[in-house]
Amino acid sequence: MKFDIQRDHLLNGVNDVLKAVSSKTTMPILTGIKLDASKEGLTLTGSDADITIQVFIPTEKDGEELIHVQQAGSIVLQARMFNEIVRKLPTKDVEIEVVEGYQTRIRSGKSDFHLIGQDAAEYPMTPDVTNDHQFTLAADLLKQIIRETVFAVSASESRPVLTGVNWQIKEEGLICVATDSHRLARRRVALDSLPTNVPSVAIPGKSLNELSKVLPDDQTGVDVYLNNQQVVFKTNDLVFYSRLLEGNYPDTSRLIPEEYQTNITLNGKELLQAIDRASLLARSDRNNVVRLSIVNNETIEISSNSPEIGKVEEQIPVSSFSGDDLRISFSSKFMMDALKAIDGQEVVIQFTGAMRPFILRSVHDDAILQLILPVRTY
Repeated sequence: MKFDIQRDHLLNGVNDVLKAVSSKTTMPILTGIKLDASKEGLTLTGSDADITIQVFIPTEKDGEELIHVQQAGSIVLQARMFNEIVRKLPTKDVEIEVVEGYQTRIRSGKSDFHLIGQDAAEYPMTPDVTNDHQFTLAADLLKQIIRETVFAVSASESRPVLTGVNWQIKEEGLICVATDSHRLARRRVALDSLPTNVPSVAIPGKSLNELSKVLPDDQTGVDVYLNNQQVVFKTNDLVFYSRLLEGNYPDTSRLIPEEYQTNITLNGKELLQAIDRASLLARSDRNNVVRLSIVNNETIEISSNSPEIGKVEEQIPVSSFSGDDLRISFSSKFMMDALKAIDGQEVVIQFTGAMRPFILRSVHDDAILQLILPVRTY
């Protein structure tokens, strides 16, 4: 194998696939990055067996030559060391050549590295996805869906399926739900030409976070392939594989109330900032508890107190109010996460009682729903 490549393109590709490489693996070869050079370009692969990321760098893009492949071939190089070497090479041009055995020579300017590689034939094969259920999302929409749901997955491994986001395809479109049993985040997406008979799947939150880091911030189409064992996200130059979580995701639809006793509409950004300030005093409390009280038809009060530190009270105007008066306590972190997902828009908060779950939605868009369980403070 022998090729010349521009350092920046190689470094960007290595940085992306490195996100899937773990030093804690039972398969030593997975501490490496696989390089496959062909006349079409260079494919880089990183994996930890749960997540696999492939990046393709074409020989030419927009009329500019990125790679010149003199001899096709494959090699696996130690990931962290290869990344460090590429990052610190002195010039923008890099030559990589596999010489005797798996010895790999990396040259740039006056630097000449020799790395001991491994046989690429020992690297696990990536699964075939061509026959799976397939649909397409824009990359920026997919990143938005992840941002609006993944924060609510469970951090506890006691129920592994809750460490993922549940994706379901129904008549109304794609429905993505995350819950840790204390809060819930749901995002609906209306899509054309959705596949039928698609299994309900739980995608690990960790996988979605890593996917979000490597996707572009534009309208690039991402093909999504689903089966019972894995999900694959594919663009022209990126393929992201993730295993799915085993187990049945609970039916969360019954958690969402159908009737409400109290409705408040107000500025989401103002509420977020007020809760952020109140949480300064709430941090000494185990649950970071903040209270919301209805003062009158035009105002609510956000407050918190700590016996050791002091207390804070702040009043916020509401755009509209209907229903019963209320005083409710909740985790400031959960509330702030929910408001950030709604992204500073005008929000409506709907309550069914002081100790019942309450709902947050955007006034302008009911695609996003956030549910939070209140905290008992007496």
